[in-house]
Amino acid sequence: MSSVGLTILIGLLGPSAMVPELSGPSWQPPYSLGAAPGAHLAIAMAALAILLGGAGLGAALRSRWRPDPRRLLAAGSGAVALLAFLPPSGSADHLNYAAYGRLVTLGHDPYAVTPAEFPGDPVTGAVEEWAGVTSVYGPLATAAQALASLVGGDSVRLTVFVMALFNAAAFVGTALLIHRFTAGDEGLQRRAALLWAANPLMIYHLAAGMHVDTLAVACMVAALVALGAGGAAAGASRRSLAASGLLLGAGIGVKLNAGLVALGPAWALRRSPRRLAVIAGTASATVAVAYGLAGPHVLDQVGEAGRKVSLATPWHLVKTGLQSLFGPGAYTIWIQLGSLALLVTLAWLLLRAAPAPAVAGGAGVPAPAVAAVAVASWLLAAPYALPWYDGLVFALLALASWPALEGFMVARTTILSLGYLPAREPFRPEDLDWLKTAVRQQVVPWSLLVLTAALAWWAARAGGRARRRPVSGGPRP
Repeated sequence: MSSVGLTILIGLLGPSAMVPELSGPSWQPPYSLGAAPGAHLAIAMAALAILLGGAGLGAALRSRWRPDPRRLLAAGSGAVALLAFLPPSGSADHLNYAAYGRLVTLGHDPYAVTPAEFPGDPVTGAVEEWAGVTSVYGPLATAAQALASLVGGDSVRLTVFVMALFNAAAFVGTALLIHRFTAGDEGLQRRAALLWAANPLMIYHLAAGMHVDTLAVACMVAALVALGAGGAAAGASRRSLAASGLLLGAGIGVKLNAGLVALGPAWALRRSPRRLAVIAGTASATVAVAYGLAGPHVLDQVGEAGRKVSLATPWHLVKTGLQSLFGPGAYTIWIQLGSLALLVTLAWLLLRAAPAPAVAGGAGVPAPAVAAVAVASWLLAAPYALPWYDGLVFALLALASWPALEGFMVARTTILSLGYLPAREPFRPEDLDWLKTAVRQQVVPWSLLVLTAALAWWAARAGGRARRRPVSGGPRP
């Protein structure tokens, strides 16, 4: 828990290179000591929190340590609740959320109007790096941001605190749902708690970082829990299917790429077309209503984001090479095609290697595992990815129980997280520019490339062994 302790300390110390300052009355939450630690100290604490978190989580998942899963659940939930009362750390995205909510309350469309157009406003004027960008988030995320803005008014501090309460409730609610889903098997509950409730990397990014991804994760986990475990999906009631579809649609309404989770239920219900139609119809109707009400510009920034390449992914190396050969802009279509090909290849390899019931007549790969395949493949293949995106796959793995893939994802998130220290570009000291030029742009992309190749190699071997292995209780080849 030393990693979580450092994460809490970063927020508790107050504004720094890792913690944006929040304007508003000092008596309003969130609270801090206002110690103003130096940039080097704050970044060092964050790096240590990530390294200890990744190493500790990886060791805990492989060890024979047998803590009570209820204690892990309580400890993680307590830390998340505490962090809601501390200023968010790790990035300045929460300032964007507050600004988009503020635009709604002022009567503007955050999908067509940028915060930069209102620089004198106390909330929109607080945005740091993305002031000139319209919202990329789904309409339900914007609705939550607008509700927080209604409560917070002119105070960035209070607006952020309300969003932090939403975020903490979503994180803890997800932990409780996962705990319930894995009930009956203490070993699975323990592993699930390590992957989500007490996961120091997720507490660092989603609880302390307060990213909107937490809301999408909560919806998607609730959708899979409503559907049922494994083969139960095929026998789910109409009400459960409708509830699952509604929740899937809500998750997509928070963040569009969360829709990859829907491939899990679709796979589980592929032999039950009527049930599949219920869940697909409900989800589609929910998405259509949410995005339809948001107006014609709701997907404008999503399209722009789809053409971006983040510095810490292996595609940055490809982009640099293509630009040197063909000039600026020539890389876009080739990277998009390459990313799609890699996604399909990884998904196929991982699906063949996915854990499935070992008895004849089993339901096959369960919905959470298929969803984990889809999301993990996307994360590894996407040209634009940030470490907090990984929260979705950790929640799915907590439902699916897949030790091998868990190890790869812990390594990936740890490596990628180190590439974003600090995520607040203007507050990085000049003598630490190597964190961007060397670590983010070279070490991390090459490391992730090696990791992706290793995962593909493992999946190919594991899938081959699974296909050769006779099914217990069935006829032997």
